[in-house]
Amino acid sequence: MSDVTIFAPSPTLTVTVEEHDGEPDIHLHAGGQGVWQARMLVGLGASVTMCCTLTGEIGRMLRHLLEDEGLTVVGVERPGKASAYVHDRRGGERRIVAESEGEPLARHDLDELYGVALRDGLQSGLVILSGPAGGETLPADTYRRLAADLRRGGAKVVVDLAGKRLVAALEGGVDVLKVSEEELVADGLLVDGSPAALLATMRDLHRRGAAAVIVSRGSKPLLLLDSDGFVEVESPRMEVADMRGAGDSLTAGVAAGLARGESVREAVVTGAAAGALNVTRHGLGTGDPETIEQLRESVTVRELVDNSAAGVTQPVTGHVSPDGLAALADPRPPDAEVPR
Repeated sequence: MSDVTIFAPSPTLTVTVEEHDGEPDIHLHAGGQGVWQARMLVGLGASVTMCCTLTGEIGRMLRHLLEDEGLTVVGVERPGKASAYVHDRRGGERRIVAESEGEPLARHDLDELYGVALRDGLQSGLVILSGPAGGETLPADTYRRLAADLRRGGAKVVVDLAGKRLVAALEGGVDVLKVSEEELVADGLLVDGSPAALLATMRDLHRRGAAAVIVSRGSKPLLLLDSDGFVEVESPRMEVADMRGAGDSLTAGVAAGLARGESVREAVVTGAAAGALNVTRHGLGTGDPETIEQLRESVTVRELVDNSAAGVTQPVTGHVSPDGLAALADPRPPDAEVPR
């Protein structure tokens, strides 16, 4: 039984051409949101089962690549065209040579994938629902049904989704929702860029089914809303090599903390540190655990007073170390008697 199960409907075969000593340097990897999350989780010491489809000859290659990275792969094999891309980065910028989102899942394949994800997710007790490569790969309602069934069985559900899939997952209910401010704007869920509007949107997402809401904001501190209120989490500033994969590393770091028994407020510190390290690297979802652990000490957490109706949103605490985060989650006054 793995620590974390990841629902990854359509992993992607990635071919990237770079240059080394004046010669082409070709890299072949498994990619896609669920893969990048899994890669970071393994780096943080968690065991991972990936439930996915493996399509055609590309799918057979992906199985080997995923297993070589230490994942337990539960794959639904099917014929057809898989998700893949070829990118040329020799000029310093990423140039698309060819891309394919793959083919939508047939009903039988979707039923089989749903079944294995439910089985393995209930066994591990912690599941990340990640998005597919293409918008038409599977019905959005799959996320509602799977989130609801997993939580009824006692599993915790973490989602990093947008659009119709986000709305569907909320209807099923989730323990942690991670979304970017940019995605909220694109989905029409955030039309006013003010801090008060963002906090109001987070409260709405909380009411609609997310026990905890994490919103990443690019280079700005991320925000977390849970049952105890809002906190602002600021990562250390790092020199950026590639921003892609930072959000997936954040999600993976949160899941790794939850798998260790941490609260969401503790786990988000690991997530923030993992995301900060990932931007310094060209490999998406990568980073060594020792450096992430060191960066955790540089993460700043501030509890926020939200009085949006009066136009006031401000931090009320300064830096909180990871060891002190438990106090933020404890609603008792400082002089309250501790039960024995």
